[in-house]
Amino acid sequence: MRLKFLICALSLLLPMLAWSADYVIGEGDGLDISVWGVKELNVGVKVRPDGKITIPGLGDVVASGFTPAQLQADLAHRLKELVKNPIVTVTVREITNSKVYIFGGGVQSGVVDLNRRTTLLQLLCSIGNVGAGDGKGGGSAAGPSTKVADYRKAYVLRNGKKVKEDFYRLFITGDTSEDIVIESGDAIFIPQAQEKNVYVLGAVTNPRFIEYREGMTVMEAILESGGFTKFARQNDTVIRRRDGDKEALIEVKAKDLVKDGDLSQNVKLSPGDYIIVKEGMF
Repeated sequence: MRLKFLICALSLLLPMLAWSADYVIGEGDGLDISVWGVKELNVGVKVRPDGKITIPGLGDVVASGFTPAQLQADLAHRLKELVKNPIVTVTVREITNSKVYIFGGGVQSGVVDLNRRTTLLQLLCSIGNVGAGDGKGGGSAAGPSTKVADYRKAYVLRNGKKVKEDFYRLFITGDTSEDIVIESGDAIFIPQAQEKNVYVLGAVTNPRFIEYREGMTVMEAILESGGFTKFARQNDTVIRRRDGDKEALIEVKAKDLVKDGDLSQNVKLSPGDYIIVKEGMF
C-alpha cells in the first residue's frame, strides 16, 4: 500500500513531459479568439452542440474536432479575405467536452472531466481507495461483499478497441513504463476480482480460509482445517454458495460420508463457498 501511495504521489508531482497529442476542441468548450491588431474580431465563444462557433465577418465556422493550432490556421486562412496577413490566436478557456468513463465491478463507476493532460496512472490515483487483487487468488480473507479490483483484467477502450490491457505492473508494482496518455472519450474498465478462496467455519479444529483448487471437495477443506471437533454435528454441515445476487444452501451429511462412505455427500466446491459445520452438545 505504501508503494502504491508513493507511485501516485510521484505521478502527480512529476513535470509534464512531451505528449503525443494536442487537445481536441469539442461541443461545450469555451474559446477565446483574437486577431492581432483587429479589436473587433476578438471574441469569446462557446462551441455549440452542432460543433460550430460564430465569428464576426465569417459567420458560423466548425470548431469541434480541431486542435487549437488547427483552428488558428483555419481561421487565418478564412480571414485573409477580410484582414491582410491575419495573426490568429485560439485559447481554450473552458473545457467541458473532455470526459473519461470509468466502469466495472471493481470500482465505483462514473464520468471524469479531463481539464488537463492526464495519464492512466494519474487517473487511477484520482479514483480513490480501491482494493487490489492480483488475479491469482492472493489477498486477505475478505468476505464475499468486499469489492476488490482485478487490475490484471482491466483495460482502456478507445474507439471500440483495447489500447491498453493489464494495469497491474503499472499501478501495483510501479512500472511507469506501462503508463499511457488518456484521451477524451476513453472508457476505463476495471472488473471485480473473482473470489479464489473457500472458507471453513464452525465446529472444526482450525477455522480458516483455503485457496481454492480445481476439483476441491468439502471433506478436503474440512480435513485441511484440522477436521471436526468433538462437538461437531457432522450431518448438519452446510455449504453457503453465492450465484450472482442469489444465495444457495447445500446440505452435507458429512457423518454419512465418513462412516458409511456415501460419496454423494462429498460435494465439489466452488470459489467463494462457505462451509459451516454446526455445533451441538449431543
